[in-house]
Order: sequence, then C-alpha cells, then structure tokens
Amino acid sequence: MTIKLGVIADDFTGSTDIGCFLSSDGWQVIQFVGTPEAPLTECHADALIISLKSRSCPVQQAIEESLLACRWLKAAGCQQIYFKYCSTFDSTSEGNIGPVTDALLNELGSDFTLICPALPVNGRTVVHGHLFVNGRLLNESGMQNHPITPMKDANLMRLMDSQANGKTGLIDLEILHQGPQAIEQKIIDLRQQGYRYAVTDALTFDDLRCLKPVISKFPLLTGGSGLAKVMAEYADTSDARAHTPAYPNRNAPAVVLSGSCSVMTNQQVARYQQIAPSYALDAERCLNDKKYHLLLADWVLQQSSEWAPLVYATQEPEKVREIQQTYGVQQIGLAIERTFAGLAKHLAENGFNRFIIAGGETSSLIVQELGINKLEIGGLIAPGVPWVRDGDRPERWLALKSGNFGHIDFFQYAQELCHD
Repeated sequence: MTIKLGVIADDFTGSTDIGCFLSSDGWQVIQFVGTPEAPLTECHADALIISLKSRSCPVQQAIEESLLACRWLKAAGCQQIYFKYCSTFDSTSEGNIGPVTDALLNELGSDFTLICPALPVNGRTVVHGHLFVNGRLLNESGMQNHPITPMKDANLMRLMDSQANGKTGLIDLEILHQGPQAIEQKIIDLRQQGYRYAVTDALTFDDLRCLKPVISKFPLLTGGSGLAKVMAEYADTSDARAHTPAYPNRNAPAVVLSGSCSVMTNQQVARYQQIAPSYALDAERCLNDKKYHLLLADWVLQQSSEWAPLVYATQEPEKVREIQQTYGVQQIGLAIERTFAGLAKHLAENGFNRFIIAGGETSSLIVQELGINKLEIGGLIAPGVPWVRDGDRPERWLALKSGNFGHIDFFQYAQELCHD
C-alpha cells in the first residue's frame, strides 16, 4: 500500500482547506479527526489527512500529537509528510510551527525543509520573505489583532528563527524564475551554510509551480495548501474518476456558528445579520453558566427564518481586547469554544445536520464534540472551504471556515449551494 502524501494539519479548517485543494485535482483524500488508534489495513487513497487541534496548545503537546500522527501516517505507507499550518503563519515566539517542524525533521531523519505558507488564490503572498495578506503586510492586515496568535511581524525568517532551533534562509522570486538548476543550487548553498529551513517567495501559483522539480526530494514539506495543490497538479492519481462535487440537502435544519474575530468574519457576520436572525454570545455567561448553551439552543430552535440562525462571538479588535483583559485570554477563549461545542451537540441531538462554522479553534472543538472521526470532502464553497460530510453519518454536513477565508456573502452562499 503506497500513499503519496500524509498531511498533519494543525487545525480542522486547515485540514479541510488542503483536502479540498487536493481533491479538486483528482486526488482521493481521506481525512481523519485526530490520529486513529488502529493501524490502516486497506486504503485506496492518494493522501491521508490527520486533523489536529495543535495550533495554539502547549508546545510539548503539539509536538507529541504531531509525532504520533507522523508515525501513524508513515506506518500507513505515506511516501512524504506535509505539515500544514495556516497561510497566515499563526504562531507565537514559542511555537508551535517551529518546534513541530524541528520534531518532524528529526523523526524523519532529515535536516532541511521548505517554509511555504503562500496561497495566492486567497491573497496570501510572500515577497522577499515577507508575508502579505491581500497586499498588506501580515502585521498590518488585521492579524496583529488575532485574539490568540497576534502576528506582529511579517518577516517569515525572523518568525521562524524566533521559535525554531535552526537558521532560516530564503529562496526569493529571482531564484525561482531562474529555473530548477538555480533553485537546486540555492538549496545546496543554504544547507552548506548551516540553514535548516528555506522560506519560499510566491506571488502567483506559477511561482509555486517553479518548485515542482524539487519538492519530491524532501521527506518533510511545510506550508499552507498552495504548495500541496502544486503537488496534486503534477502527480498521477490512483483513480481517474471525475470528481463530482456533493452538497447537503437544503431542507436539513442548519445553524451558523461564528467564533472567529477576523476582519473578514466581522464583515461576513455584519452582512448576514441583514437577512438572518442573530444572537451575540455573552462572554461572562460562557464562563460562568454551564447551562448557557441550552438557552442558546432554545433560541435557535425557535427561529423560523428562510436562512439559518446565527450565533456569534465575533467582535471588533477593541472589544476582543476588553473581554480578554476582563476574563483572561485563555480562559475566555476556551469558555466560548466549549459553549459553541455544547450548543452544536445539543442541536445535533435535535435533528440539526448542517453546521456552518467560522474559526479554526471553534471548528476543532465542535467537530470533536460531535464525535466525528472521519470527514469526506464535498463541493467547494470558496477557495479553501468545502462542504464536508461526516464519514459515519452521511446526513451530517459541515462547512469549516478559517477566519479570513470566503467572500462577504459566505454564510448565505454556502446555503444557496445546497440542493433539494
């Protein structure tokens, strides 16, 4: 059993993100929620994805969970490992991208890898090693206000060096455009100079495609979903079937749950409130009222709008900082996530089978609370955001949206794609 790629994703929206890009190029993809306990006995897939909730957990926990996933994927027959993190490089000076990358390199007996978060189709580009979001430096894009991993620097070499054990070099646009020999020579030079990682510039997918001749040579690759799409474009698939996108039934009860406080999600929530009933979470009740999710569920169940009701914790940066200062960053974040998870579970027990969720941390805990073990990639809603189906309960569908992904009408459009 040979599987081309094993993906370790540090959150659930990230795993569906990379899964939809791989499947859109004809790959057979199987996505697991957490590392399975049992070994894989039989599989006809091009890629296996393990979804973790390791983006902002303690560093040692992230390392241990990632190594467990890596060993399982290698035992399953994966030829290459891909560490998938967010295209906005969400992390802190302690980790978790650097420490996990180091641990995976050691596990795979390798001494060098690429750092490639670029996803041009969603406005994530890298120039001179600096990460841009829709043409704005990362630290000026709104990500500087992220409630858990505020990004204060756009220089990926500095970011990586601050949290990893080795030195970070750069493969810039000039080298990329000179072709394969120049790229290979740059990698040789960096390794000889003691560099352990190389950030890769990319303004377009064609820039990423320049890396195609070298990416198969690394036991470990790291990045966003852009580089993985390039891998899928050039590889033979195990099954030449046409990919038929699948969407949920529009008659199934639905709810929108928004935990993200990103710039785009704030805009999406504001737009959706114009057409659908909405309910703002009370942070203090999330922290102190263990039955608060039941009150929220009662409100959702009472709604009869054409559009799914919205429950949201989405706030502008100033309000987020005020809440965090009052209740504590970690405490209030976890309390809100648990409230959303309890709400989703109660709604599922009452027949809700369509969940549109904004925010990686929120998505992760909800998926776990719903007892989902495996996800199947469905039809695309926006680049990097597909509908996904519970592998054990095919009537249950989820749209897991990373904070800044999707257009302003995302919540409405996701429902419009559903069929009768």
